[in-house]
Amino acid sequence: MSENDNRPPASSEPESGDADREPAATARASGGEPSAPAEPSEGRRPRPRQRSADDDDDEPHRISVSIPPWLPRAYLLAAATVAGIVVTFWALTKLQSLLTVLVVSLFLAFAIEPAVNWLAARGWKRGPATGLVFLSVVGVLVGFGWTMGELVVDQVTTLVKNAPHSAEDLVTWINSTFHTELSVTDVTARTSEWSSKLDSWLVGRAGDVWGVGTTAIGVLFQALGVLLFTYYFAADGPRFRNAVCSVLPPKRQEHVLRAWDIAVEKTGGYLYSRALLAFFSTLAHYVAMRVIGIPSAFALALWVGVVSQFIPTVGTYLAGALPVIVALTGDPRDALWILLFIVIYQQFENYVLQPRITATTLDMHPAVAFGAVLAGAALFGATGALLAIPVTATAQAFIGAYIRRYEVTAPVDSLVSHPTRRKPLRERLRRS
Repeated sequence: MSENDNRPPASSEPESGDADREPAATARASGGEPSAPAEPSEGRRPRPRQRSADDDDDEPHRISVSIPPWLPRAYLLAAATVAGIVVTFWALTKLQSLLTVLVVSLFLAFAIEPAVNWLAARGWKRGPATGLVFLSVVGVLVGFGWTMGELVVDQVTTLVKNAPHSAEDLVTWINSTFHTELSVTDVTARTSEWSSKLDSWLVGRAGDVWGVGTTAIGVLFQALGVLLFTYYFAADGPRFRNAVCSVLPPKRQEHVLRAWDIAVEKTGGYLYSRALLAFFSTLAHYVAMRVIGIPSAFALALWVGVVSQFIPTVGTYLAGALPVIVALTGDPRDALWILLFIVIYQQFENYVLQPRITATTLDMHPAVAFGAVLAGAALFGATGALLAIPVTATAQAFIGAYIRRYEVTAPVDSLVSHPTRRKPLRERLRRS
């Protein structure tokens, strides 16, 4: 083999070093300076050097992972939102009693604010006017409680003294009326059994004096809190509204003030209409009980008037049960007469008296009121049941002020009174 065979084959393309040396050698041969490499023309960019497969084999594979700049902020915002929700629910759970006191006080302030405004328009300052209305309401409540307390004490005392004689009279009346053969001894034995069970239950409850006392103190403090907040909300009503509206834009201020006026009007109207209905009910039942001869007529009539009007849904039945029970201790026929009068007066109130009084103050369908009471009791217990009707009336009036209603072009009565009559099947088959 010759030396020429050991030489590597010449490449058809010049090497990069030779290519760089050729312009320099040419320039030296001509006696001039080496020329600079030609710059690319404007608008053209130099071609990037393409990577070959050998380069990929020489360098290790690298995967570049870059975190978006918004991702940490999104994680931080989500964590802050969840923490805020948890803290809010925890705070609402701890402050539930305080929030209940504030809501009850606010609606009680709405209820007495029309009377305060009436006195303020006649020259009274809001502080003394609120105090006068406040003392009047508290005086009525204390008088009602005192009267009911005397009634309970008198009736319990009378019932204990006359229990044997009343049992004999009741058994005799039942036997003569329904032709039965009840024995006074059996009734007395059953009564003694019930009395012993009641005594044992009372003795068992007497051991929990500490729990009962703690509950009573808590209720007393809540009542004092309601009274205090109600007085401040009613006395500083305009200032409180201005403080709330000062943080809102002008358009929102108009809506808030309108909603506030509607709440005051409806809540106050509900209270005054119920008070007027309670007055008429008390007067009517007092006269009826005096005529029939039932003892403690005024206390029982006051019970019927207040409970039937201010306790929703079940107030009518609770109010009528007590006079009937008291009348049963004397003469069962008196109990039938007073029950008959309560039923008749309830119908008169529902269809004649109540529509005239509540037409301008509280226009609400009975089914809506019943559903509102059930919803309020399910959500907030007894407090929700008491506040359900004024809250629903306020919401109904506020929605009605912003919803436009249209007349029905095709009355439903005309469609019902003139239904479309279908042709008989035989005639339709003939035509087909």
